[in-house]
Amino acid sequence: MAISSKTSEDLHERRKNAADNCVRWLFSPRVAVAARLQRLAEVATDERSDWYGAGGEVDLLEQEVAELLGKPAAVFMPSGIMAQQSVLRVYADRAGTSRVAVHGLSHLLVHELNALEEVHHLRIERLTSEPRQPRPDELAAIPGKLAAVTLELPLRDAGFVLPTWDELLVFADSCAKRGVPLHLDGARLWESAPYLEHSLAEIAALASSVYVSFYKVLGGISGAALAGPEDLIAEVRRWQRRLGGNLFSLFPYAVSARDGLRTVLPRMDDLYQRAIEVATALQSEGFRVFPEPPHTNSFRVYAPRGADEIEAAAVARMERTRESISGAWQPADVPGWSWVELAMTPASLEWQVAEIAKAFGELLAA
Repeated sequence: MAISSKTSEDLHERRKNAADNCVRWLFSPRVAVAARLQRLAEVATDERSDWYGAGGEVDLLEQEVAELLGKPAAVFMPSGIMAQQSVLRVYADRAGTSRVAVHGLSHLLVHELNALEEVHHLRIERLTSEPRQPRPDELAAIPGKLAAVTLELPLRDAGFVLPTWDELLVFADSCAKRGVPLHLDGARLWESAPYLEHSLAEIAALASSVYVSFYKVLGGISGAALAGPEDLIAEVRRWQRRLGGNLFSLFPYAVSARDGLRTVLPRMDDLYQRAIEVATALQSEGFRVFPEPPHTNSFRVYAPRGADEIEAAAVARMERTRESISGAWQPADVPGWSWVELAMTPASLEWQVAEIAKAFGELLAA
């Protein structure tokens, strides 16, 4: 039975208060950010700072990202939204067409208030809206000239799904044969390499440009980078300025991003394996997971219990144990079921797999 909106609001407030009182987290951005802020305090000197996004730690970060992704150049941006708007606008201006091919579940369309159309007047051609990666035949079904094609790796709103390496090769080849740039929305590209079984540079080599994020699993304060050919990045920098992305100093974000690359990136294989182990354990407790097995360190967990009931149980457990094991549960498409996203981070490795499964199992028994 659904609970009232007033009760739901009370539960939301209880979750917020319980989270503030937690002393242990399976995943918590605030823990990662605290570590980055400590690192920032250790290296804060005028000599390592930047000036409106140029010099110091920002230059070092851009060089590091370009090398990791095997691209000639990279630019640091305050946000991924700005980075991807900028590069798609450049592609459109170069091609003389406003048409870009995008998945219907892409972050570009679902979470950005229609920015591509409202700000840049781009025309969106949907490859598909199915909860999977798009296919070459769906690209071929879009006639006419395209400025760019985008792929989100992994596709978060489909459940963090990835193509196989061979599927990615074929799709990239179809873009190349058509003569249209392929842009990778790689907000979680760092996490994708273990499943694809290829290096970041090998993945990035399939695309003309790549965007990566620093504040997700890497635990940076904020920020993103865009990598590609030098002339493309030079044009993107002009759009960064136009969109207000040249903050007086980007030093704190660059320091935290470099720290994440140094301390978290080498652990991606461990996080991926832990996700597979936890997913298997949760299924033994009565949950279902998607994808099965996970494609990255993040996946969806489905519970045979209504969202209102399991959320109440989750909040009560947080209040009792001062442990946070997940975000808020949401209603699933199947009545009586609910779901939540689960991400394995370095903090997750401090938990035993059986301990995680037991904690989730309590949410079905309560």
